[in-house]
Amino acid sequence: MQQQHHQIVKQTNGRRLYDITPDVTRWVALSGIGEGLLTLYIQHTSASILINENYDADVLVDMESFFARLVPDGDPLFIHTAEGVDDMPAHIRSALTQTSISIPVLDGKVALGTWQGVFLYEHRRMAHTRKVLLHLIGA
Repeated sequence: MQQQHHQIVKQTNGRRLYDITPDVTRWVALSGIGEGLLTLYIQHTSASILINENYDADVLVDMESFFARLVPDGDPLFIHTAEGVDDMPAHIRSALTQTSISIPVLDGKVALGTWQGVFLYEHRRMAHTRKVLLHLIGA
């Protein structure tokens, strides 16, 4: 049994889903671990990590449209606006999605389904540098 750690640093340029699947799968392939469990954790309160469809880009557009309706920027309900009108909505979006996910590793590969990809979901309008920690344990 062994474990390895890695960090993906992603520069975002505003609110949307960023496909980090190639970064994840490349690192797992180089890890030398054939069977195990990969955990991804994002170190932010205004961004999240999730698995979603990576085939049809309309899915990503629809996800953002849904969240824009569900948690609109500038809603007068929110009093926390220290960093702008998207501040509290970003925190709520993060709470409704995920800050960590686990994915099995089989035969040295991330066991994603045919149309699945791993995405960093930036919830802020402005550019940010986001960090995703990867922890792989296995043999």
